Amino acid sequence: MKLPEHEPQDERHTTDSRVRLPRYTIAPIRQVGRRLLLALLVMVGTVAIVYGDRGGYHDNADDGVGFLDAVYYATVTLSTTGYGDIVPYSDSARLSNILLVTPLRVLFLIILVGTTLEVLTERTREQWRLARWRSALREHTVVVGFGTKGRSAVQTLCSGGQAREKERIVVVDPNPKVVESATALGYAGVIGDATRSDVLLRAEIQKARQVIVATQRDDTAVLVTLTARQLNRGAKIVTAVREEENAPLLRQSGADAVITSASAAGRLLGMSVISPNAGTVMEDLIQQGSGLDLVERPVVKAEVGRSARDTDDLVVSVLRGHRLLGYDDPEAGTLKATDRLITIVRARPAAPEE
Repeated sequence: MKLPEHEPQDERHTTDSRVRLPRYTIAPIRQVGRRLLLALLVMVGTVAIVYGDRGGYHDNADDGVGFLDAVYYATVTLSTTGYGDIVPYSDSARLSNILLVTPLRVLFLIILVGTTLEVLTERTREQWRLARWRSALREHTVVVGFGTKGRSAVQTLCSGGQAREKERIVVVDPNPKVVESATALGYAGVIGDATRSDVLLRAEIQKARQVIVATQRDDTAVLVTLTARQLNRGAKIVTAVREEENAPLLRQSGADAVITSASAAGRLLGMSVISPNAGTVMEDLIQQGSGLDLVERPVVKAEVGRSARDTDDLVVSVLRGHRLLGYDDPEAGTLKATDRLITIVRARPAAPEE
């Protein structure tokens, strides 16, 4: 079958291949309120220092320094205006200005220009975070496409309740808004066309353990799979396609497993018509983390030498080497220590993240 020609991506999407790391920020109004509160506390502290030692200050307008004069002096001092109409003349007043008022002035200025300093250091901090992220990232999962299929795949990967699983998922999508939604959920994201090798290299695909291709078009899935396999020969690549006739082409392109979304949905629809209860069970198995789950696990020591039917779990298949045997296959025989079992188990509630 001839696939449709690959349409070029929007120029903004193809040229913008930046990496977006998840952020944990404070609301702007809360940040401004916090800084205003700190500035007010510094002002109150300065007023208290000046008013407490008001006898050591001289006012050119009159001899006494009252509370209003203390507030005025604190204001012009912290803002570094310093008109000179109120000055400290006693040793204690000058000493308190050196040891207390001057540090408060510096702190006040830092609070006021904090936003400017944050903007100036944002780029450096982001580059440092990105370098640290790249150095620590390995054996991760690259998810190409964060639509309905990609989101469901990621949710299944994280359904085990492992807090660090999110840190090992990198989403690649040409739409900046989609990547922004992924980072809001705690995943790292790369903006760009995944058919280009430089975009996948930004996702550190050469160090990835597995790749999930969940694009909207089958021709795009073929190109992404080819590029991913070229960059990483050992990664497990699972690809979703719409049309079943394109599945062989995906396998030839390097996909280890191909999921046909249209035919799978059609089979589930037909099963639900023939046997609604069977359809309900299949849907339950597909939804990870609720009801019944289909899981793969190693054979435990107590099960070695026993048949698949004698285990505590409901065994569906036995994985022996690279062969997948049915539970009733005579070749499965007795279980070996190197076998793995595909079982149906009752879903366990996810452990709370620490």
